[in-house]
Amino acid sequence: MVMDHEKQRARYVAGTEGAPPVPPPGGYRNARRQAGPITTQVPGAPAASATATASEVSAAERKPANALGWSALIVGILFALILLITMAVGATDALYGVTMLALQLVVVAVIIGALFSSRGRRFAVIALAITLVFNVATVGGIGALQTSASGSYDGMKTDEQKHEEAYPGIKDTDPQDALNQQSLEEVRAEADALFADIRERITAEYGYEWVKVGDEDLRPERNGYGGESMLIEYSSVGWATTEPIHGYSLKLDVMNTIDQVVAEHGMPPLYSFNGEYSGLDPSVIAKLYGSEDPRKQHTWEYYTDNYPDPTRLYANIYDLSNDPTGDFLTNREAQSARTGEPLEGLQMVVIASAVLSEADRAEFEEKLKDYPGFQ
Repeated sequence: MVMDHEKQRARYVAGTEGAPPVPPPGGYRNARRQAGPITTQVPGAPAASATATASEVSAAERKPANALGWSALIVGILFALILLITMAVGATDALYGVTMLALQLVVVAVIIGALFSSRGRRFAVIALAITLVFNVATVGGIGALQTSASGSYDGMKTDEQKHEEAYPGIKDTDPQDALNQQSLEEVRAEADALFADIRERITAEYGYEWVKVGDEDLRPERNGYGGESMLIEYSSVGWATTEPIHGYSLKLDVMNTIDQVVAEHGMPPLYSFNGEYSGLDPSVIAKLYGSEDPRKQHTWEYYTDNYPDPTRLYANIYDLSNDPTGDFLTNREAQSARTGEPLEGLQMVVIASAVLSEADRAEFEEKLKDYPGFQ
């Protein structure tokens, strides 16, 4: 008994009088700690947990966005669509109007309001991203570039400007000139006949064969008032010899033969742009044709026309033997890759500006009645 009492006293330490006994090694049987935080029960208050369970937190996160969030998203999308449609129809002036700017402020206000709502913030961020990309400044800028490139400023034009834009002739040019000169069909026929005669004579005298270069090209002429006239710039099919033409004397002989043919067609002799009597400064001639001296030039450029009719004939001879640097060869190779034309030899083309097709003559005269005094 005394031994047991001594053992019990040995389990206490100094200064612990009145303290509960120390638990046995390993703790009391079936003892366990309380799970979760300890809460203090306020007297008279219903028992409640201080923290939400994981299931309650998950349920709170899954709550749908409120009406403000949905409104911000829908308004942002609709505003972007309005801007894109306005730009597509070319109403650039409307994009910078007071109405569109006021509408954008309303959209921004709705989005900002949704950002302060925890349940609507997600959709508000999406709407904000949309409006940062599609807004008056960015879409309006794209629309302005498109309008500038196309020249379509209908929203800013007066009725008078629109009327001038539809003028069928060309500003500062007498429309009667187009009616009195050769028609498009006549120019085309003249070019075909002229080419045929030149090819026949050159082949008969020098033995050169020919190849067709490019296609006929018809482009509407601008009328000088921001629109297109009914007149056409005509570029014929080109013709080129399949063999080079080298030597100063031979080139002169070929050009003299062409002179004889154009004279038979009622046109004046060929005029040389690369010659000393062209009126060009010698430094310009050297830059354009490779040298001031025709004997050393890589290009000869000759021209004639049948003024006051619009037919203009250009006859060029390209000679790579006068290209010591190889720079002109590079240019000719690039040109040949685009058109398929030979690198060297004689090439001819006819160009006529401001010609009227016979098929458009009656309509041209009828439209001119709406423009008395225009020239």
